[in-house]
Amino acid sequence: MREYGSKYSLTSAFIMLILLHNVNGEDPYRFYTWKITYGDIYPLGVKQKGILINGQFPGPQIDCVTNDNLIISVYNYLNEPFLLSWNGLQQRRNSWQDGVYGTTCPIPRRKNFTYVLQAKDQIGTYFYFPSLALHKAAGGYGSIKISSRPRIPVPFPPPGGDYAILAGDWYKRSQRQLKYFLDTGHNLPFPDGLLINGRGWNGYTFTVDQGKTYRFRISNVGLTTSINLRIQGHSMKLVEVEGSHTLQNMYSSLDIHLGQSYSVLVTANQPAKDYYIVVSSRFTSKVLTTTAVLHYSNSFTKVSGPPPGGPTTEIASSLNQARSIRWNLTASGPRPNPQGSYHYGMIKPSRTIILANSAPYINGKLRYAVNGVSYVSPDTPLKLADYFKIGGVFSIGSIPDRPPWGNGGYLATSLMHADYRSFAEIVFQNWEDTVQSWHIDGYSFFVVGMDGGQWTAASRSRYNLRDTVARCTTQVYPKSWTAIYIALDNVGMWNIRSENWARQYLGQQFYLRVYTPSTSWRDEYPIPRNALLCGRARGHHTRPL
Repeated sequence: MREYGSKYSLTSAFIMLILLHNVNGEDPYRFYTWKITYGDIYPLGVKQKGILINGQFPGPQIDCVTNDNLIISVYNYLNEPFLLSWNGLQQRRNSWQDGVYGTTCPIPRRKNFTYVLQAKDQIGTYFYFPSLALHKAAGGYGSIKISSRPRIPVPFPPPGGDYAILAGDWYKRSQRQLKYFLDTGHNLPFPDGLLINGRGWNGYTFTVDQGKTYRFRISNVGLTTSINLRIQGHSMKLVEVEGSHTLQNMYSSLDIHLGQSYSVLVTANQPAKDYYIVVSSRFTSKVLTTTAVLHYSNSFTKVSGPPPGGPTTEIASSLNQARSIRWNLTASGPRPNPQGSYHYGMIKPSRTIILANSAPYINGKLRYAVNGVSYVSPDTPLKLADYFKIGGVFSIGSIPDRPPWGNGGYLATSLMHADYRSFAEIVFQNWEDTVQSWHIDGYSFFVVGMDGGQWTAASRSRYNLRDTVARCTTQVYPKSWTAIYIALDNVGMWNIRSENWARQYLGQQFYLRVYTPSTSWRDEYPIPRNALLCGRARGHHTRPL
């Protein structure tokens, strides 16, 4: 106990120093202390070694309000380095805290690191996850809920309850075994099952009162598989997608691709009994299915019979559903002004970037690539190398902004330059037979179009330039394209990656360096005083206390 008391008192003193800098003193603080350990879990009925946070799998939910400061002290009790990243948190002016290896040194074993985050100008549904190696296959993830400030109008009445659903595929093999598959040049095998909040078939129950309406925040935290979610006998009203309030369309089922998050309202307006909540895999030859239970508090009837079926390999219905998700132009976002007051469609992009994924064999092993470049991690995070001007870690422009001719690929630490405050059009071109899911750290972007075939300049005539949704993760259907508009207004080093974790691990990612020559704190925060230094950054100094 003495050791713990010493650690925590030092941490408390250090946190007080942190609070004098990099955060807004007018906004509330929320403090978290997380202990990362291995522990026994049984998600598919087989004993496995899972990554626990404070003994929990999934980890604790972060429940905060727009602009809250989040002080998260992480103690790594694994026997290996560890990092957490925050899927959807934009880390405004602060890519130092992003928690991917291109920006942040891993937390060494038996050591502590305190993240200093702010939910700046954000609302909505997100999640956190372990970003190193295949740790995500062992758990360590949890939900992030950012509520609107009290005086900001929300376009629906307060729900009777607010539930998180963390769903996704799962393997019975350990994360080390899965890593071995990839390291030896093979793709991951087919998943063994699906989980809902860390549990298998009928392993989790959501209790509701008849007549009340509930908010369900759904995230796909899996490794390889798109999913479909439906609730037996109930419709779902979509209200929010990754921080954007949407038109409130009704859906009987919802496709959720890797890394994506949605909020729906469900009214308990059916006869009092229990109902299946069903999650099944999408676009897979073998369909995986799992269930949870929607339990009416006055029910005495358990679920029985087969759960309701859903879509399987059909692409057209999924594409049409994606196109139906629109921005609510009159609703407020994190600020009181309507979302639609930002007229993204009236801004002319200054640059077009086309990104094509591929699966080349390099040195006899399967790799994944973007524009022919398969990313390899350097020995030093790119952000630290850039800050300390350490040569030989990366080269600006080491990935082209158009796909090359041919099907080959090569290994490189790929980094693309972009000017601060520019406005870009990015086209994700997918010539493969699988659905892709792309995420951009640090940003929310407008999904202006998606369609089959090859993107051309003529494809712009089909863009939605009025009310498409803004989000941080988008799908690209097989042999199709998806186009986005993005305002590059957040200085930093930002990861653009596949949310398929095998593809990300084997190179389908790169970093976008959004740059300004200004050194003003108004544009970017300085290096944190407590920044961990690794690789060739060892021996350098952050800043004096």
